[in-house]
Amino acid sequence: MSDIKTLRRILKTSQRIAMVGLSANWYRPSYFAGKYLIDHGYTLFPVNPNYDEILGQKCYPSVLDVPRPVDVVDIFQRPEKVPPLVEQAIEIGAKVVWMQLGIVHEQAAQRARDAGLEVVMNRCMKIEYGRLFGGLNFIGVNTKIISATRPTWVPY
Repeated sequence: MSDIKTLRRILKTSQRIAMVGLSANWYRPSYFAGKYLIDHGYTLFPVNPNYDEILGQKCYPSVLDVPRPVDVVDIFQRPEKVPPLVEQAIEIGAKVVWMQLGIVHEQAAQRARDAGLEVVMNRCMKIEYGRLFGGLNFIGVNTKIISATRPTWVPY
């Protein structure tokens, strides 16, 4: 799914994100995305077995270990690692599987859809939030996508 209305709805209504592959290295794209989402009011559950804590949040070794409900499983992993993560998202009752830029896995996406989850592939939550809710600026990211549709919700 990549239409503007769907992306806007997902970003507006999904507040709890399990970010799989979040790195503690400040220069990694996942770190930037995670920090941005926290700064914009999302609850982030880092999922990375290599760390105890990232961005001041307790880190979990697996999606299955996150102790609270999760709306979105946001995947920063290679495509071949996606299918088991989709199974975990289904098992915990997530609503959305979101695969970051460059991540596409059609079979896993279909499995998620068949289980009733929404799927976003090859998109960044940070970039889409900024694009759809007015957060892109001089030091932001130029997606080269312009929309004449006004945001239906802008945070203050």
